[in-house]
Amino acid sequence: MSGVTLVNQWIKNATEIQRPGVQIKPFITNPRAVEKCTRYIDTDLNRAFTTENLSTEKIEDLPYEVRRAHEINRLFGPKGSQDAYDVIFDLHNTTSNMGGTLILESSKDHCILQMVHYVQNALIPISCYVLLTEHPTLRYAASRSVAKCPIVIFTCFTSLFFHLSGVEVGPQPHGTIRGDVLYTMKRIIKHALDFIQLFNEGKEFSPCTVNVYRLSESVDFPRDKDGNISAMIHTDLQDRDWQALNPGKEFSPCTVNVYRLSESVDFPRDKDGNISAMIHTDLQDRDWQALNPGDPMFLTFDGRTIPYEGDSTVYPTFINEAAYYEKQQAFVITRKETLTVKGIRVSQA
Repeated sequence: MSGVTLVNQWIKNATEIQRPGVQIKPFITNPRAVEKCTRYIDTDLNRAFTTENLSTEKIEDLPYEVRRAHEINRLFGPKGSQDAYDVIFDLHNTTSNMGGTLILESSKDHCILQMVHYVQNALIPISCYVLLTEHPTLRYAASRSVAKCPIVIFTCFTSLFFHLSGVEVGPQPHGTIRGDVLYTMKRIIKHALDFIQLFNEGKEFSPCTVNVYRLSESVDFPRDKDGNISAMIHTDLQDRDWQALNPGKEFSPCTVNVYRLSESVDFPRDKDGNISAMIHTDLQDRDWQALNPGDPMFLTFDGRTIPYEGDSTVYPTFINEAAYYEKQQAFVITRKETLTVKGIRVSQA
């Protein structure tokens, strides 16, 4: 929600993103998905801007995101034309530990590469990585592809239209706002717009070098014969975005503690279905901690304690989660297990 929040602020008051001689338009690309706090309604908007989709004339019966792609292409394109916006900053969040990341689609646009270099230097000591998606088959038909020069800045559902560039900032769970992530995204946009203003004013930028990570391939999870995921990210690899993964590196067998979902527990209710007790104060805020038989679980509104009557120790979580009241869930019960993970080795190409 960081990009959504920033763009909504800029729609109300665009003072901090305005630059002399530059037409800038903050824009929510997928408002219905934002309203429902979901990635998309019918299909991924980040894959909707294909030539086939945009050339379809009868769009009334098409998925919502494809119709939205037509509208965005009309407003900020047409894609591939001289009338298209020069730059689109496509703001995304990611749950991956990628930090601040700029996603570029071309290694030959020296103006955009100079902008990246400017942003990276302005952010020091914060790192800003560059992912180069210049790949013959792994291409993304996202909203930024409408512009002449696309850039991605990772935060979903929003775009600041000016050229094509992606800004990706994480880690941030979907539907949430993290102050550090929002602030990093805001700074990236500020410095990028500062560069554009300086460039338009005639400032000379000396030759430079930019370190990028070129997209090579996509790796799926191991799967069983039915297509189900049969392995998870190794603990030695988790949260190590942008760090070296060496050929032949061996990951030794290990164990992972997990909490296996067991059941959902509703609030006590009266004969009319109304909640008649609340989470006991001894249980509140004790997610992942042991709940033993006989421990206080609920407290009725007249002061009576309702204990846990199970036959073994369990570990509750999502205790008193507001979003789950409508689902008749006070918390979920999990049981603690230790999984044994096989050793693996990255195969040499």
